[in-house]
Amino acid sequence: MKRIQYHQYGGPDLMRLEEFELASPGKGQVAVKIKFAAINPIDWKLRAGQMKIVTGRAFPRAMGMDISGTVISVGEGVTRFKIGDAVFGLARFKESGALGEAVVTKDSFLAKKPDTVSFEEAACLGTPGATAWNGLVDKAKLTAGEHVFINGCTGAVGEAAVQIAQILGAKVSGSCSAVATERARGLGVQTVFDYRTTDLSTVRERFDVVYDTAATMTDAVGLGLLRQNGRFVDLNPTPGKFIRSMFNRRLKVVVCTPRSEILDRIARAAKDENLRLPIAEIVPLSEAIPLITALESGRKLAGKALVMME
Repeated sequence: MKRIQYHQYGGPDLMRLEEFELASPGKGQVAVKIKFAAINPIDWKLRAGQMKIVTGRAFPRAMGMDISGTVISVGEGVTRFKIGDAVFGLARFKESGALGEAVVTKDSFLAKKPDTVSFEEAACLGTPGATAWNGLVDKAKLTAGEHVFINGCTGAVGEAAVQIAQILGAKVSGSCSAVATERARGLGVQTVFDYRTTDLSTVRERFDVVYDTAATMTDAVGLGLLRQNGRFVDLNPTPGKFIRSMFNRRLKVVVCTPRSEILDRIARAAKDENLRLPIAEIVPLSEAIPLITALESGRKLAGKALVMME
């Protein structure tokens, strides 16, 4: 089988499409033959070594987090899936491997794909959906009737957060680029600010939850937009922010943490057509490295970039 991998931490020139041998799934693990993988910024951040304290120094290392495909084998103790099941979800954070023909991941990092959701659509949902849920539900404890502000409301995590907030019964405002304003309104964002022309520190409205899905907002601005007892959710974790969050309960730092119950809920929302993310481009695995390189260099797409394995 083939996958994109690298033999040392560094830049995009280190990526190689190479053959590898798929391991047998261990206890609580599932092997998936991948149909589509979605590209996320975390892919090149891991390759650059930004999380090497977690990922370690064993090489070669695989790339990619979000997948859709079919189960080809299951490990000991796995009861949620059987061979042939159509699934979507995430690769293991440390091992990655979504940008390849097959991967072994935890059974708790997968959900069954609804029949009404295509493999392409399902591949988009893992990291954005889980991260949005982690921030709004696990960290902010968002409830019906509250008002949430989503910075970057038309990015992948932002769009997922808009839709999940509405599923939970919240009112949504947010910021995005001017060209994406109409899309934001179409998603149900009631008040939309152009982040290029609006100084968010001057916004007079106050919110129960501010979720910085764009990871561009300072703590001072985010906390300043809150009502009393509001919660600022920060998607750009640093050691300093984790320490500050221990002393300031209004500051919540998010790391994507998928769980079976989250992914099952995302699957139900997708089945009910309450959670969908746009797809901008699909390329075969043989053309994935140039696309990843372009996205890493700043190319913008109006939706997710997918890699097709067959």
